[in-house]
Amino acid sequence: MDSKLQPVQLYGVSKSRLYEPLGTAIFFRNRFCPVSWILLFLPVHFYGYSLGGLVTAAQDDSAREYGKTVAYFDTTCPLFKGIPEESVTWMSHGDYMARVPEDFALSAHSAACPNVGISDETRRFYGVQFHPEVNHTEYGREMLHNFLYDICGAVGDWTMADYKKRAIDSVREKVGGGKVLLALSGGVDSSVAAALLAEAVGNQLTCVFVDHGLMRKNEGDEVQEAFAKWDINFIRVNAEERFLKALDGVEEPEHKRKIIGEEFIRVFEEEGKKIGKVDYLVQGTIYPDVIESGKGDAAVIKSHHNVGGLPDYVDFKEIIEPLRMLFKDEVRQLGRELGLPEYLVMRQPFPGPGLGIRVIGALTKEKLDMLREADFIFRNEIAKAGLERELSQYFAALTNMRSVGVMGDGRTYDYAIALRAVSTSDFMTADWVRLPYDVLDRVSVRIVNEVAGINRVLYDVTSKPPATIEFE
Repeated sequence: MDSKLQPVQLYGVSKSRLYEPLGTAIFFRNRFCPVSWILLFLPVHFYGYSLGGLVTAAQDDSAREYGKTVAYFDTTCPLFKGIPEESVTWMSHGDYMARVPEDFALSAHSAACPNVGISDETRRFYGVQFHPEVNHTEYGREMLHNFLYDICGAVGDWTMADYKKRAIDSVREKVGGGKVLLALSGGVDSSVAAALLAEAVGNQLTCVFVDHGLMRKNEGDEVQEAFAKWDINFIRVNAEERFLKALDGVEEPEHKRKIIGEEFIRVFEEEGKKIGKVDYLVQGTIYPDVIESGKGDAAVIKSHHNVGGLPDYVDFKEIIEPLRMLFKDEVRQLGRELGLPEYLVMRQPFPGPGLGIRVIGALTKEKLDMLREADFIFRNEIAKAGLERELSQYFAALTNMRSVGVMGDGRTYDYAIALRAVSTSDFMTADWVRLPYDVLDRVSVRIVNEVAGINRVLYDVTSKPPATIEFE
């Protein structure tokens, strides 16, 4: 290992730290030498900040870029070897490197930004302003391949099977003979976490499925049926009335998330006491959850009930998050390695707070039932059109906007439903999908005819960033 370069990837440098006086940032070092660095997205400014450059907030006459952006590359730079000199990248930044550090060359630029890519060949430092790790950057995979294999000399013999073995061994070592409680929603993340824990500790695992009344149509029964064959202790808790009472009149999305998260924990505590001594709580936290929930000075985009911020008193010894460092596509790969059926591995992503954050504003059972029916119709028509494998996530959200309509000879004043369909590989960035008009037409006609209380259908054509995938 000492004979090779050790790749170091730095994510998540806070913008607030970039504007503080020089000397407050910390340079990371590790025991392998020499070290090769690649800084992605905002951390490219870490070079400018730490090595004598100057980083400022972008102004009208400097580079502020979001979404798909054409960039131009110096292909003599090892990082960009073998790719076209011009291609599409995915940007998301409101900062500008007004002065590039000494000894750095400009190796990529866009129409608005002269330092989209910078490099110091002598020290093997590379920085890019865009996201090479997402599918929307056309040759991002090739750039990362160049960095890992050509610049750092990586071998590439790691597999998801290796991760599965290490994760199972780690859980077994930590849990020992203790009892484990897992929140099973039936979504991809919690299902894969359940399978991993079942493989590691068997019947020491109890899965509690909290039916909070915020599930999609028929989903509670489907979840129970899907896990009937697993050798785990399965408990279904019908808590719809409890959750709706706690959420009564609450409109602010962060407040809703916090309430739902706290109620989840309280339910787990109560079930844990019925079961007896429970030592560990397992959560299906994945890496995008951690990023979006904020860390240190980073902004909280949205809180997740399975990431920190939990009530001070949790009646468990420790929380285990075996998927914390995986992106969604990697979680699916791990699910296949664990032998989960494909329909479960490819299940539509569903947030922990459920439909609670897909009904905009205050929740009522009537609104939830409206949304369940509209969402079912949307998903049904997507399946009938054979498009489900082409979309990363698709769902309906009930807006709090009401508008005038005409149905038959009568005037209506009902809610508008919003449809959302995106494509992504990692859920950190996403692009809206150009659905066929005939599919959208069938969905719209069915919803306004079959779902009482809805008279208008909207389609969201916003990418992430600037929007998040979920509405709240």
